[in-house]
Amino acid sequence: MVATDGSSGAKRAIDVAAGLARALAGDLLIATVADSQLEEEAQQFARVEGNIGDVLEALAAKTLKDAEARARHLGVSRIELRTGSGDVAQSLIDIAAGNSVEMIVLGRRGRGQLAGLLLGSVSQKLVSLAPCAVTVVP
Repeated sequence: MVATDGSSGAKRAIDVAAGLARALAGDLLIATVADSQLEEEAQQFARVEGNIGDVLEALAAKTLKDAEARARHLGVSRIELRTGSGDVAQSLIDIAAGNSVEMIVLGRRGRGQLAGLLLGSVSQKLVSLAPCAVTVVP
């Protein structure tokens, strides 16, 4: 499984996860989480579009579709997409546990760089709490 938020760190993680999936002839699960930072971004669009739920869903879908296109370009053919919500680390753990994931790949820093410094990063939490191996891509 690779976690993405659309950041440059997430794109590097997709590259690593795609390489692993291709080399091992495995499936790739791509996951994103609609967290508070994405919700703030969605609220700005919702002022124009009207419904924050629809905007949040569209932003998450775009993040996943972009990640899927990148992984397909790198040669992965079997891809599944998942969206979670709420606490990013816990949501990713839940997705991994519910899909028999053997490894989570993610970037060291995503969109919430400052929040990660203040509250602890998602990658740190996953390394400590995930029920499977975690690969953190610099």
